[in-house]
Amino acid sequence: MPEIVTSVPLLALTAALAYLLGSVPFGIVMARVFGLGDLRKIGSGNIGATNVLRTGNKLAAFLTLVLDAGKAGIAVLIARALVGEDAAQLAGLAAFVGHLFPIFLGFKGGKGVATFLGTLLALAWPVGLAACGLWLLTALITRISSLSALVAAVLSPLAAWALGHGDMVALMALLAVVILERHKANISRILSGTEPKIGKKS
Repeated sequence: MPEIVTSVPLLALTAALAYLLGSVPFGIVMARVFGLGDLRKIGSGNIGATNVLRTGNKLAAFLTLVLDAGKAGIAVLIARALVGEDAAQLAGLAAFVGHLFPIFLGFKGGKGVATFLGTLLALAWPVGLAACGLWLLTALITRISSLSALVAAVLSPLAAWALGHGDMVALMALLAVVILERHKANISRILSGTEPKIGKKS
């Protein structure tokens, strides 16, 4: 973890603002913009890019991915620029929590993969690129989005350590544990061979 040098009130304010930004449900927004219906009643019911892709609208899915990653990345970069590195990591965590438990959707959100990747890219782009590469490689081999996310998340602390960002390892490990917990149903389907492949429509 980075050295804590920022005052508690300022860290609390940073966390609150990052949480609100993370709570913006861009999957729901894109589904409405593109006339796809209520995303929570489509496919898995998840509000993330993978479920948007199940509607068959690749542009909406891509925009959801970019915006869900971007909201975490922006939170990190603003916190780093205005406050410091300790606030940057807290902002990434808060944005991630906001996506999982958004105040705008009754605290019922997504699984956090895009916000996780956005956080990594903003905190240390080499670590973020490594995680994205792990996701992409696994996706190309298996065509299973959830498995790709799990591989990227689980290996991200090792990637952070190997690339010289030891101060990120604790945060990466925490986010990985949460992602594993949010994917319990997916893990069961992966083990049973029933997990949907990427691009499969609802």
